[in-house]
Amino acid sequence: MGKNHRSDKVADRIKVVVAQLLETKIKDPRLGFVTITDARVTGDLQHASIFYTVFGTPEEREATAEALEVARGQIRTEIGRRLGIKHTPSVKFIVDAIPEASAHLEGLLREMHAADAALAEIKAGAEFAGEADPYKHDDEDDADEEEAK
Repeated sequence: MGKNHRSDKVADRIKVVVAQLLETKIKDPRLGFVTITDARVTGDLQHASIFYTVFGTPEEREATAEALEVARGQIRTEIGRRLGIKHTPSVKFIVDAIPEASAHLEGLLREMHAADAALAEIKAGAEFAGEADPYKHDDEDDADEEEAK
């Protein structure tokens, strides 16, 4: 599927419009600290997916999702009015999982660094199990042959 520049422009504009609406017009007390992270519009401009994050507890996130769902019609109407396109896209709000995923990855990186540090400590005090160079060399072969005679 090819890249549609018009849908990208419409998505960027929808992102700005929704952010402004949440800041100024939507006065639902259930709305938490919401950040609109991305908006994507299908190539035919019929459907818009708006990604958001909420800072707070799981209960606050759920309440914000409910508030956005209740305000969806008002937001869609305002998007249509401000964009001035023939058909206003349907709007769907999706929780963006990027903050949780990045926190999980940061935790894994911390564990990895701790394991690396522990391995470096073990390695610092390690000694060879045998000689430092366990391989035979040509000059040693001659000495072994003379001892065998």
